[in-house]
Amino acid sequence: MLATIVNSRVFNRFIIAVILVNAVMLGLETDDAIMAAHGPLLHMLDRVIIGIFVVELAMKLVLWRGSFFRNGWNVFDFIVVAISLLPMIAMFSVLRVFRVFRVFRLISVVPQMRRVVSALLRAIPGMASILAVLLVVFYVAAVMATQIFGHTDDPVLENLFGSIGASMYTLFQLMTLEGWSENIAAPTLVHYPWSWVFFVGFIVVTTFAVLNLFIGIIVDAMNMIHDEEDAEQHHQIARQDDIDALRGDIAELKDMLKARD
Repeated sequence: MLATIVNSRVFNRFIIAVILVNAVMLGLETDDAIMAAHGPLLHMLDRVIIGIFVVELAMKLVLWRGSFFRNGWNVFDFIVVAISLLPMIAMFSVLRVFRVFRVFRLISVVPQMRRVVSALLRAIPGMASILAVLLVVFYVAAVMATQIFGHTDDPVLENLFGSIGASMYTLFQLMTLEGWSENIAAPTLVHYPWSWVFFVGFIVVTTFAVLNLFIGIIVDAMNMIHDEEDAEQHHQIARQDDIDALRGDIAELKDMLKARD
């Protein structure tokens, strides 16, 4: 009975609805006018929601016992709910802001979100390699930019490229393409008309080449997870077919025994 409830779609959708309602409530609590008019009601609903989460986890703990903590998403839910309980204790009332972490539970209860997060986690090793390459590119470009553009009497260029740290920050802004034409390229072109070659080359290498590798790795990881899920689903279907065939054989044996009797 408990397993039927916990694994049912209705129960899962109910938990999703509760999380969404809680997210809306947390947003409403940031409005002073709404809190002045409906503060007690929102606080009461907040306690009801955290109670629902606690009951949900208790049901899963009773159902799965020790195996509950073998699932990483269950551990994630447990930690989020535990953090949500801390503000209810007087000495931890300052941690009320961490109640917003409950919204993260959407990731654990919505399969599509779990798939995306799993893909991101699986892509971390490949992303780390790309980050290392990107860091090398940034460092080399920062040294070049500091040596070329940083030694001038123009305070603007001194602020942009006066040191390796300033150059790396400027190059990061250049990579994001946020106001780079007006804030970086324009003042530099005044003293170095050919500097556009450096800027365009850096943008092509970082924004249009290296960063796109992140997308490729994540997409590849998502495809791998999708293939694994399909394989697992086919395995379960094949296993169910074997079980049905075995049940049919047992039924035939029972019929044969009855016929002999």
